[in-house]
Amino acid sequence: MQKTFTAAREDRPGPAWLARFRDGRDEAARWYLGEGAPETPTAAECRAALTRHMPELVPHYDAVCGMVGDDDLAHRILSHYRPAPHRQGCSQAVWLGEDGPALVRNYDYPLPVITGRIELTAWSRRRVIGMGQRPWGGCLDGMNDDGLVASCTLGGIARRGEGFAIIMMLRYVLETCGTVAEAAEALRGLPAVQLHNVTLLDRTGAHATVFLGPRRAAAVTHHRTCTNHQERASPASRSTLRQRVLDEALSDPSATLETLTARFFAPPLYSRKAAFTTAYTAMYRPAAGRVDYLWPGRRWSQSFDRFEEGSYTHDYGELESS
Repeated sequence: MQKTFTAAREDRPGPAWLARFRDGRDEAARWYLGEGAPETPTAAECRAALTRHMPELVPHYDAVCGMVGDDDLAHRILSHYRPAPHRQGCSQAVWLGEDGPALVRNYDYPLPVITGRIELTAWSRRRVIGMGQRPWGGCLDGMNDDGLVASCTLGGIARRGEGFAIIMMLRYVLETCGTVAEAAEALRGLPAVQLHNVTLLDRTGAHATVFLGPRRAAAVTHHRTCTNHQERASPASRSTLRQRVLDEALSDPSATLETLTARFFAPPLYSRKAAFTTAYTAMYRPAAGRVDYLWPGRRWSQSFDRFEEGSYTHDYGELESS
């Protein structure tokens, strides 16, 4: 199977974004509504929630709603408020040794659903490089030019609450925060629609992993590794195994950033399952303002000083059905 990733500068959403949204509106609706989803909030309730929790994003939200016009469902989708639950994989680790600080992560998800768009944006006073995800504004992982990195994983079972999609929460902290301390505090005040983990790193080496979710208080930890569980998980779970592999990689006295990254391309971290394919590996180095997007045999480097627009198509071969 093949997947094309594109990289583009887009300071703010405009006509090109609107064309992409219209082309992908049906997919965005499936993401938001899910299958047999409970009653969704009204567009007015969505805007009110965004105003209450992420007011700095409201002018940008109003602008894209104005572009799509009188489309009530689109306005709800664009809010990222109370979408249907979704499952994802993902593993990530913070490196603090030579060539660091760095955050390395695998993103595991069905390839057809991933937007695959690397964006350099400038919504406000901060520039952001991130792996964007439909429908608008969402970041699977990203970095701003203050040197703050944020990356997410699923934190457990896909239960739904009264909150926002994690990809919009990541966008919010990258737009409004410059340090790990600021981002952790901001996340503590945001309601998440699902159990999610967010790993934060900044150019000083400060780091945190924040456990979020409905019906629980946010917890800020100093874990340097993170997979798909929070405080407790079965010792036999795949998530526990993946985190143990990362912990061992970090504790190896001979470890380097390159040897740590190599672990992400081998089982059990690297997945070739169709339902949760490792779509890409990202290595963020905030002190240098640089991120390397990695696939077997391919490295695509991006930075605030040198951002390369273009595309890359990766051939994943035949994926496993289970």
